[in-house]
Amino acid sequence: MITLHHCVSARSFRPLWLLEELGLPYTLKMWPFPPRVQARDYLALNPLGTVPLLEVDGARLTESAACCQFLAARFSPGVLDVAPDEAAFGAYLNWLHRSDATLTFPQTLVLRYSHFEPPERQQPQVVEDYRRWFGARLRAAEAALQEADTLCAGRFTAADVSVGYALMLAELIGLSSLFGPHVAAYWQRLQARPAYQRALQAQRDAALAQGVSEQPATA
Repeated sequence: MITLHHCVSARSFRPLWLLEELGLPYTLKMWPFPPRVQARDYLALNPLGTVPLLEVDGARLTESAACCQFLAARFSPGVLDVAPDEAAFGAYLNWLHRSDATLTFPQTLVLRYSHFEPPERQQPQVVEDYRRWFGARLRAAEAALQEADTLCAGRFTAADVSVGYALMLAELIGLSSLFGPHVAAYWQRLQARPAYQRALQAQRDAALAQGVSEQPATA
């Protein structure tokens, strides 16, 4: 039994995409964004009020990169996961956690202080500083992709899903101009994956069926 609690195009898109890559059956529960404000009942499920909440056979995970690591290790060892005895294990873990802690973090500040805060609390200098921060942190991905189609292990892994979401978010909030040529080409390859397309369709269909706005959580 797998249930994913999700808001449209929020960080919970990471495990949604990975579930589609894995081909696993799951229940997708949609919430208006942000659920801690728009759906107070959600706090009984996740007191943090954030998405994702991934429920798998009694396990409950609320960090998007951890959800990806868990799903890949549990359901796709040696394929979408990278094993501890593989040479790329360290790089895999680093990319998985860099995806959120290093790449998504500055994006959330850009989004907050350019959009979510009322006009009197918006901070153009914060937006510009963290826009540049994000661009600088992308340089490692640009370097890694110069001679490879994926980030590590010579194959597509959960790390590509997790970093891929950071690129998706960048496009949604107007930061894709910071992509270098190798990152831009990589992002095009990721968007062409059938599982990515299925994940987009799954959230659209579930939002419509459950009466939740299809507007991205970034809007």
